[in-house]
Amino acid sequence: MDALSEALRSVRMTGAIFLDAEFTAPWSFRSPRAQQAAPVVAPGTEQLIIYHLVIEGMAWVKMAGEPDLPVEAGEIVIIPHGEEHLFGNGTPDTVFDGGATLHRHVAGELSSLRWGGGGVRTKFVCGFMGCERQAESLFLAGLPTTIKINIRGDASGAWLENSIRYLVSEGQLHQPGRNILLSKMAEALFIETLRCYIKLLPPEATGWLAGARDPIAGAALALLHRRPAEHWTIDRLAGDIGTSRSVLSDRFTRYLGNPPLTYLARWRMQLASRMLQTTKATVLQVGLAVGYESEAAFVRAFKREFGLPPARYRKSLTESTIQNLSS
Repeated sequence: MDALSEALRSVRMTGAIFLDAEFTAPWSFRSPRAQQAAPVVAPGTEQLIIYHLVIEGMAWVKMAGEPDLPVEAGEIVIIPHGEEHLFGNGTPDTVFDGGATLHRHVAGELSSLRWGGGGVRTKFVCGFMGCERQAESLFLAGLPTTIKINIRGDASGAWLENSIRYLVSEGQLHQPGRNILLSKMAEALFIETLRCYIKLLPPEATGWLAGARDPIAGAALALLHRRPAEHWTIDRLAGDIGTSRSVLSDRFTRYLGNPPLTYLARWRMQLASRMLQTTKATVLQVGLAVGYESEAAFVRAFKREFGLPPARYRKSLTESTIQNLSS
């Protein structure tokens, strides 16, 4: 069983390539903060993950409070939590505003830019993944501020790079279906980077992605995400995996920080929150859909997690949306 695949199926995600660039040193590109950009470029999402793939040359990621990070040809750098940062080579007089390229993406355009001081050339593409807040509490939680992976060291990564280079080429500019292909490639590139990152984690690593790699914790995660509404017990979960309840509890808690049923309860609340926000299902229907046998039990659990009963929580979301639209 594949925990990462099951988790990705349960989280809405949308990807895009928004910039095809050829910059010459000195140059610097400012990437906006994800929380500011997400509502504009990926409506309906709450988290924006920016990434840069260097095709030729090299660049540096510069972020407040972090050492400068070199990125060479064939490497992709992901900013999992969406911090504002600079991406460049050298110190130019003018910093290019990446927000403008994101706004062009909203209009359905891929920005192809040639810019810089005339020195050493760097070719790169920039993409993003828009996702729900559930992604932050799952596989993004505990990740560092940057993740850098050499995708040319893996056959599937090299294939993705070549496919993206082909799709952003001038000859494909007006070809039908190009934008949807770029979107799917952006999603695939992000997932491939996560897969490579999991492989490179040290044995002592903890967190969601490390747990997904472990045969016992990963199998439990896959089952809980595939069938969250089932009446799970530790005994039943351990039996389905083929291990003892003590080994399952110890291994799961080591990686995830909580035992399996505590994790399941919180995941059910995340699913319920999404249903309240995106569907017209009644409170009882939502509770039943995420594994509660009565409305009262669901309301108590939901209020414990979010501080509000489900009906008031849904109303607060509606009022917040109206306020944002009118501001």
